[in-house]
Formats: sequence, C-alpha cells, structure tokens
Amino acid sequence: MTTFGLVLLALLHHAVLSKFDDKKPLTLNGVVTSVEWKNPHAHLMMNVQSATGVVNWAVELESTIDLERTGWTRESAKPGDAVKVDGIVARDGSSQVWARSVVLTGTGKKVFDAPPATPPVVKQSQPTPRWPDGKPRLGPPAGGTGYWAYPSATSLMQQGAGVPVDAYGLLRNIADVDKVAPFQRWARDLYELRQRNFLKDDPMFLYCTPPGGPRQYQLPYGLQFVEDRNFQRIFVLIGSGNRNFRVINTDSRALTGQLAGDADNPLYYGRSVGKWDGDTFVIESAGFNEKFWFSNGGLPHTEKLRMTERLSRPDFDTLKYEVNIDDPGAYTKPWSSSWTLRWVAGEELPIYFCVENRP
Repeated sequence: MTTFGLVLLALLHHAVLSKFDDKKPLTLNGVVTSVEWKNPHAHLMMNVQSATGVVNWAVELESTIDLERTGWTRESAKPGDAVKVDGIVARDGSSQVWARSVVLTGTGKKVFDAPPATPPVVKQSQPTPRWPDGKPRLGPPAGGTGYWAYPSATSLMQQGAGVPVDAYGLLRNIADVDKVAPFQRWARDLYELRQRNFLKDDPMFLYCTPPGGPRQYQLPYGLQFVEDRNFQRIFVLIGSGNRNFRVINTDSRALTGQLAGDADNPLYYGRSVGKWDGDTFVIESAGFNEKFWFSNGGLPHTEKLRMTERLSRPDFDTLKYEVNIDDPGAYTKPWSSSWTLRWVAGEELPIYFCVENRP
C-alpha cells in the first residue's frame, strides 16, 4: 500500500467498532513490509499469501503513546519480520484489521499488545497542595510536574443513570438510550443514530475539532492546569484531540465575550469565567458553537448550551469534576453529572497530535 493509502487509513480513525467488526475475528500470518509509527494510530503493513496471490494488509494498532507505555517502539517489528496477527476485520471488506495482538513468529514474542491503561497506585495520598493564600492548586505543587488523567467516567450521562459504555462512549446496550439524558425528541434520535453508526461521524477524529465541553475531562491523555495568577486566568491544556487549550478568566468579567467585543462569535470551548467558592472552583461557560461533540458518545448540544462546572481537589491525587448542563435547545430540563480524575505525578502531558497521519 502507498504512503497516501496509509494516510487515508488514518483519516478514518474512530472508535474501533466504527471501522472494525468484533463479530469477525481473523488471524493473519505474513511478513512485515513497513511500520507507520504515528498518531492517532500506528500501522503495520504486512504481505499475506492467499489463494489468489500476495495481499498487502494494513494492521491498525493503538496510539504510539499507548504502545510506548507498555515498552514497544517502532523497532519492535521491522520490515522482513514474520508475524502472526490476531484481530478483527474492517466492516467495509477491505484488507484492514484491528490488531488485538501481534506475535513474532520466529521467537513467539508478543509485540504491539497494549493492555488497558490503569491509574497509578497511591499508597498514601498527600494533602491538597495550596497557594500561599490558602487556595487549592489545580496543577502541580511548586517546583513539581504532573497532569490529570484516568477519568472514572468516559461518557456524559445524567446523575444516577448507571448505563454501561466503553472507553469511546459507545453504549453496551442500545436500549439504554433513553436513560442517558432528558432528551428532546430530535436530540434523542440524533444520539441514537450516532450510536448505531458506532460513532463514525465523530468530528474530533474526522477533522481534529477541539473537545469542548465536558469531553476534555473524559479523554485518555488527560489535561493540565496552568494557573496564571498575575493575569487572572487559568489555561486548561488538553492532552488529546490536537493539544488544544482553553482559557478560564478569573478577573470577574461578564460572560459576554472578550473585552474587545466578539460576543456573537460562538467558540469550540465557549467563553468561561471562574471564581473560588471556598475550596471549589466554579466555572460558568456559554457561547459554544455546534461543530463539535461535547461528550464522548455523541450527545448533541446547541448554541443555547450553558454549563456550570465545579472543580475540587479533596486530596493530592483526586480531582472531582461536577457539571450542570442547561441547554433548552436539546434537553427538556437542566441536568448534572460528575466523575473524578487521578493525578499523574512527575510527568508532562503525553505528546499527541491527531494530525500526524494527515496530508
């Protein structure tokens, strides 16, 4: 397959089940012809002998970040290596497979097998780090590094729903649609359609659109807070998507746009103003556009969306995220949700760009 062909594969990066059929497992034995070590997903190309001749298969792998975390590199399998691939085939019948494991045939060594990420083990949590004025620090302690990741929920749904979903926000049981949120009919039907299409139209994966709304707190590579106290603002650096950032102003300005005046321009992250209420940071946001999915799983929203977010850090290793959704364009009443994230100490955000495999 040509390099351009491989680029096209990356353009179709979605939730795994949107592209591959887990009801159709496949085992391939062949020889590696090339390795594309790029995000959002690495690819291994291999020649496989068939009844009609040699077929070049594209083997899609996890992101390079996930692979490197488990010790694999671009050299783990090289052109000329004989490999055995166990995976699931593409829904469109093309010569593509999602790899569940890749084994070097000669040695039996398993490569490119990335187990689910697990949060760091906390033996004894430390107290919440604080600024000299006593306010909690949302980011690292003085002189330290770290970021927030490993969300306890990967999809937005109303408090108490208890609906099982996968890491992409795909419902385990489509019959649970009506439990997720107090939908208006059109929003419910659109959400169900996105689910039945296995999230294949997700604009964050198709076009690298920013993950506005609560979605920034649901993604696998975390986020980082940079508190700029001199200019009264907080930057939220996003580890997934395309390493975008969001600004939360803390200077008591009105929620009506920038000082120079752009209140009629809806944004991916909207406009946000925040203030401390005791040890809880309260953020009001509005002015969102409709070009992005504001949650994993494809929950709809409109430009009428207003969010109230509450961030608290009860101890060093835990960030509690609470959000109230008020969108009279998509839902029948305001509703709320919450989850937690874990602190990853001593590390910076993973380097991830969803455009790496794009023309």
